[in-house]
Amino acid sequence: MAGEKTGPTAVVPFRQFVLKVHSRCNLACTYCYIYAGPDRSWRARPPTVPAATMRQTALRIAEHARTHRLREVRIDLHGGEPLLTGPGPLLAQAAAVRAALPVGCTAEFGVQTNGTLLTRDMIDTLGAAGFRLGLSLDGGTPGLNRRRIDHAGRPSWPAVSRAVRLLHDRPEVFAGILCTIDITAGPAEVYDSLRALDPPMVDFLLPHANWSSPPPAPLGPAGRTPYGDWLCTVFDLWWDGGPGPRVRVFTEILGLLLGRPSSSEAVGLSPVVALVVDTDGAIEQVDSLKSTYEGAAATGLDVFHHTFDDALAHPGMAARRSGRDGLGAQCRGCALVEVCGGGNYAHRYRADAGGFTNPSVYCADLERLIRHIAARLDATVALN
Repeated sequence: MAGEKTGPTAVVPFRQFVLKVHSRCNLACTYCYIYAGPDRSWRARPPTVPAATMRQTALRIAEHARTHRLREVRIDLHGGEPLLTGPGPLLAQAAAVRAALPVGCTAEFGVQTNGTLLTRDMIDTLGAAGFRLGLSLDGGTPGLNRRRIDHAGRPSWPAVSRAVRLLHDRPEVFAGILCTIDITAGPAEVYDSLRALDPPMVDFLLPHANWSSPPPAPLGPAGRTPYGDWLCTVFDLWWDGGPGPRVRVFTEILGLLLGRPSSSEAVGLSPVVALVVDTDGAIEQVDSLKSTYEGAAATGLDVFHHTFDDALAHPGMAARRSGRDGLGAQCRGCALVEVCGGGNYAHRYRADAGGFTNPSVYCADLERLIRHIAARLDATVALN
């Protein structure tokens, strides 16, 4: 997802719209925070987005673009598994948005998929319509993807490996790979196996966890930084290994160290530019909040009765747009705050103390990674 934090400046409009087109999934990944997490709102929503809801959403996007004179918007079609609809509805949804946009505003379309339903014809069809396709994978081998199974417990890897090969032949369509870190998997094995797939980009994601629902590996004082150590190992392989994929979390941190703004929800203090529209037209905050408690992402707004400017003014959005001022005292006083930005907003949650004003549950890990990257960057500059 795009950046979701900012300082107390003028309101920044939304530029990324995550549209849920199918609220069910054909996989049952053991770590899924949507279907195995505390928020079960998906059960009451239509499995597929009705055409009328999509048309109204397109009008709201166009309205927002017109109001804020946007030249470009990003539309991400998500699920569940968006390809459960087949390509036809996705093409119709893209056409509805394009037809509604004001003159001078263009749309970039993406689909995030588990890859199990991809075929050559589907890639050709979506590619011809200007879509880029991102894959969710835990690595480049069957064993690394053992947690990504279907509802009958069967592995998804055979179908996904076929999808990777198909996308490799269409680099203009392949957006990259999202990989949730499995701390029990060797970092070198994961990175090398993903690099062998030759994606243009890899984004390593910390598992969605918080102080009330801790990560799989124990964290805390006593100098333990298992996720930071894991990512530092991958960084060194990436930094020293010559040509390879762009690794988003690394390029984001490097950019922030060099004074650039971030475009990621994981680090930095950049503006909130993304919102979600679910299959029933509900306007929501980013899905990661659903890992904290039931209703955390809800706004009470919908595309039939509210504008996206109404969403900008929602207290939940405002809380996530207050940048440094929205952080707790420990984060505000930290030397790394401009780079870390408090980490992912959802990872700060603690039910019995402070809500989202705590440091990230991965605070020590983020510090370990940022300081390691800064040291490697400094050493490289000194050599040159």
